[in-house]
Amino acid sequence: MGFFWTILTLVIALGLTWRYLGSYMAGVFDGRMQFLGFVERPVYRLLGTGPDHEQTWKRYAGSMIIFSAVTMVFTYFILRIQGSLPLNPQHFGAVSPALSANTAASFTTNTNWQNYGGETTMSYFSQIGALTFQQFISPAVGIAAAMALVRGFSRRNSPTIGNFWVDITRCLLYILAPIAFIAGLIFVGQSAVQTLAG
Repeated sequence: MGFFWTILTLVIALGLTWRYLGSYMAGVFDGRMQFLGFVERPVYRLLGTGPDHEQTWKRYAGSMIIFSAVTMVFTYFILRIQGSLPLNPQHFGAVSPALSANTAASFTTNTNWQNYGGETTMSYFSQIGALTFQQFISPAVGIAAAMALVRGFSRRNSPTIGNFWVDITRCLLYILAPIAFIAGLIFVGQSAVQTLAG
């Protein structure tokens, strides 16, 4: 009987998600949601792009690969110099090159495979500034790739499939940041707060 309730709960959750979150996401990526335009527009100016600058699939894929490569190198670099960074009350040294590369690659690809004991290897700065950063950024890349795929099917006769930089910005601002904020409030309400004490 427990399995039945699990399946029923899953079906109801998926139905609600499809109906409400799906409609909201479609509005975000179509540009109908603009209540954070005051944050969105300066990001586009900084990147030198905008919703009107659509990309071909090759430029879109190239932008996605370049972005992922830069964030992977950033994560690798943070892990390699963690011994010299703040928020390291246990005084952990640098993570080995092989483990840093493995961890950076796995978090960049959103597989999050861990070959270490988190609390005995990674400083708080590494966990917050590198790993949590990747856990926030890499899903946005995946959602942007899914949007490009959907546009590729729906715009068969169009040479463009959107703009990667616009898609990832909208995903972060309108979808992932609000979900993270609400989840954070729930965790704080349940007393699951991470402290920075040693």
